Amino acid sequence: MADGGERQRKAYIGSFTAAGGPGIVTAAVTPDTGALTLLSSYDGLPDPSYLTLAPDGGTLYAVSETADGAVAAFRVTGDRPEPAGRPVPVGGGPTHLGLYDGHLLTADYGSGSVTAVPLRPDGTLAGPASGTLRHTGSGPHTKRQQAPHAHQVQADPSGRWAVSVDLGTDSVRVCTLTGGTPEPHREIALRPGSGPRHLAFHPDGTYAYVVNELAPTLTVCRWDATEGLLKPLTEVQVLTDAPAGDAYPSGVVVSPDGRFVWTATRGEDVLSTFAVHGDELRLVATVACGGHWPRAIAESGGFLYVANERSGEVTWFAPDPETGLPVRTGAVQVPAASCVVLG
Repeated sequence: MADGGERQRKAYIGSFTAAGGPGIVTAAVTPDTGALTLLSSYDGLPDPSYLTLAPDGGTLYAVSETADGAVAAFRVTGDRPEPAGRPVPVGGGPTHLGLYDGHLLTADYGSGSVTAVPLRPDGTLAGPASGTLRHTGSGPHTKRQQAPHAHQVQADPSGRWAVSVDLGTDSVRVCTLTGGTPEPHREIALRPGSGPRHLAFHPDGTYAYVVNELAPTLTVCRWDATEGLLKPLTEVQVLTDAPAGDAYPSGVVVSPDGRFVWTATRGEDVLSTFAVHGDELRLVATVACGGHWPRAIAESGGFLYVANERSGEVTWFAPDPETGLPVRTGAVQVPAASCVVLG
């Protein structure tokens, strides 16, 4: 236990078991340094590539990113995740999940859909899935946009809306739930061929930043929670120079004070730092991500955490308080690491 009887902070790391990953890894977090100390792992769920925590920190949810696709819930009050019921099928290769209106929503990349699974009051899955919204459309990229590919889903800061990002259709959909089924409120088009992957909200709830995978860019948007309206404003490059080879942006996070936005780009293997100036973002610089193929990034406790999938480690950084530039401070080995969430 931490000083004062507080529960020790934990980090949970997802990984691809099909690529040799250990499954879901639990790590202790040292608050002063951000350092991670590996505690345990659970390999009973195939390819738990993305995780999210319940608000009380006692339940962890994971996708199983397989062709069949499923979600699972775990109790994490100890040092090892313990299954809380059986996984619930969702289909379509889920890549992301989020909590919204008493349900767990999944973004199903393969089927291009968003699926809702009801939750019991104790946070466990009350499945089966209660409804699915199937996206429609395509994009100009002949290999990656022949069909919808829902890549992320989350609640907006007000909790009134669910927002899903679709790489295949170059769009963001704003949804609600009706009788447990996701229902579209509106669809917002982004630049054709950009391939939006993930979205992060500014802490004041009036801006959102969409990182685009097929073009190494970031789209700045205004967010109107009253109307459930996302309005694209500008699109900025995430790299200081033209990429030398592959450049596939993956994650985006915003600092808790709203002064900085960070993105990760695979291939180039860098973190990009942006200074926020109202409607505008200014690219400050890029730094090495500390590994190869940074699939996801997270911010917690004043530190940035990067899951480097192909080099198999989680690296953490301390951002400079004045410039926002991340300074590497440590790493732990986690083969095929795919995401990090912190309690």
